[in-house]
Amino acid sequence: MKNGNIMNRFYLSLLVEHFKQDDQMAFLCGPRQVGKTTLAKQVGEALLPYTYLNWDSLPHREQILTHAFRPLPVLGGEKRTLLLDEIHKYRQWKSYLKGLYDTEKAHFRFLVTGSAKLNIFRRSEDSLMGRYFLYRIHPLSVAECVQESRSPGLLQAPKAISFDAFDALFQWGGFPEPFIKQSQTFHRRWQRLRQEQTLGELRDLTQIQQLAKVEVLAELLHHQAGQLVNYSQLAKKVRVAVNTIIGWTQALSQLYFCFFLKPWSKNLSRSLLKEPKCYLWDWSTLEDLGARCENFVASHLLKATQFWTDAGLGDYQLYFLRTKDQKEVDFLVTENKKPWFLVEVNQSHKTGLSPHLKNFQQALNAPHAFQVAFDLPFVAQDCFAETSPVIVPATTFLSQLV
Repeated sequence: MKNGNIMNRFYLSLLVEHFKQDDQMAFLCGPRQVGKTTLAKQVGEALLPYTYLNWDSLPHREQILTHAFRPLPVLGGEKRTLLLDEIHKYRQWKSYLKGLYDTEKAHFRFLVTGSAKLNIFRRSEDSLMGRYFLYRIHPLSVAECVQESRSPGLLQAPKAISFDAFDALFQWGGFPEPFIKQSQTFHRRWQRLRQEQTLGELRDLTQIQQLAKVEVLAELLHHQAGQLVNYSQLAKKVRVAVNTIIGWTQALSQLYFCFFLKPWSKNLSRSLLKEPKCYLWDWSTLEDLGARCENFVASHLLKATQFWTDAGLGDYQLYFLRTKDQKEVDFLVTENKKPWFLVEVNQSHKTGLSPHLKNFQQALNAPHAFQVAFDLPFVAQDCFAETSPVIVPATTFLSQLV
């Protein structure tokens, strides 16, 4: 899983394969400190020669703006890999990349990384449309901790994770540095710094000035992880308009503080009108064990669905299930807009199998339904071989994802 302090991420082979097969730029987006720069340089090492330029470095910025990297000779006419880090902070980054790609794609492979904005501009009128593929990087997961490399296709064969490694991932989170250090003192300082950076980037990219109130909103969302989001109630507590709250929550989502899941509905327009559920990118901040277990699984499922989609394996989406009479299942994963598998999360298997799993599985005609329990030992058995609702160990189920 790791060599010294360097993580061998599943994304490395995905990106190398991208440049072997496709001419489009690769956009690598994800939270701060999730390992984008390290991963980008590993891609460069795998696809020599390469040049790394970071917009936050003044000498690098000058090279970017003056195209000083252009004359670099490449033996045999081979393409050079150009890594552009945090380029989204340049106000005219979209037009810059469009012009650069159109004029230099015969000479360069382009890998562009950023912690915000790269994942926002996906509309049909986007000037970069057709010129890039998006890859979304997530924190470490159970599968990345135990699988030396990712097998082709969707699912991995189940593989055991040690108790210490699973406990470390659950306690310290999946961001590489705190996961490696496993120090309470470092973890607290790292979380404080990450929050300060998020709020600073929020101010710089969105022009939101009421950061104290945004911080209050972030704290409220932190305590509501796994719960329905009521925008009206949040607006009253923060003392701003409902539309302001909606805008701020979207901004916090775009900066990877939290993510929102919509309820599944065959009628998409109806689904968009219902209240979403909120989860955090860093599950290690949650003190309630039940909330942390649910958020832990939610993060793994979101990572898997986005990885499968970005890899071109299909269209995978993550939802939750809830009826008007309060019957609920935590998660539903869809494959090409059809229900694929349901997931209910429990700390203990002793609660028994939820009756809602069977009812929802039959109603949706989903092939699989799992109740994930955190107190069961690993079992070397393919969870997806089961077609009836079944209780499965968290370690087994999560090791089969991404």
